[in-house]
Amino acid sequence: MQKIHSEASLCIRFVQAKDLEAVLHIYNQGIADRIATLETEAKPFSYIEDWFNSHQGRYAALAAERHGEIVGWAALNPYSQRCAYDGVADLSIYVRREHRGTGVGTPLLSALEEQARRQDFRKIVLFTFPFNEAGQRLYRKSGYRIVGTFEKQGVQDGREIDVMIMEKRLGSGEDVQV
Repeated sequence: MQKIHSEASLCIRFVQAKDLEAVLHIYNQGIADRIATLETEAKPFSYIEDWFNSHQGRYAALAAERHGEIVGWAALNPYSQRCAYDGVADLSIYVRREHRGTGVGTPLLSALEEQARRQDFRKIVLFTFPFNEAGQRLYRKSGYRIVGTFEKQGVQDGREIDVMIMEKRLGSGEDVQV
């Protein structure tokens, strides 16, 4: 097991196959809570198996473990299939309901950003709900900025939902030479 980050009682490492039930449980909590995704139906185990298989290599998935329990996870996802966006990753981050606000998000996001740099990403983008105040506090504290809002981007429980876009440039900030 390769530890990416370790402090006090929190260890951050790559997601392993043995973690998938916990990762799925946390994701399904996020779906049920309606604060982090437009998904409305709990996902089956086959979904997380496919997800895991697509998060090997460049598109890393990290787990936050506290006292032997997976308490959160974060992943880099493809932003676009177009080669012009090869240096841009989309972010997912979820924390187990009872561990939200306990110091899991910041080190998990920091470790994921470091993985993104190692994989030559120059920017991370994310999509969040304007009403997800806890998530936005985490992102702003970590240096993300608001880019804009897609109005009525999705529908959840019969309501049209706005989706806010945030981004963070990684590295020195110098322009890439091509």
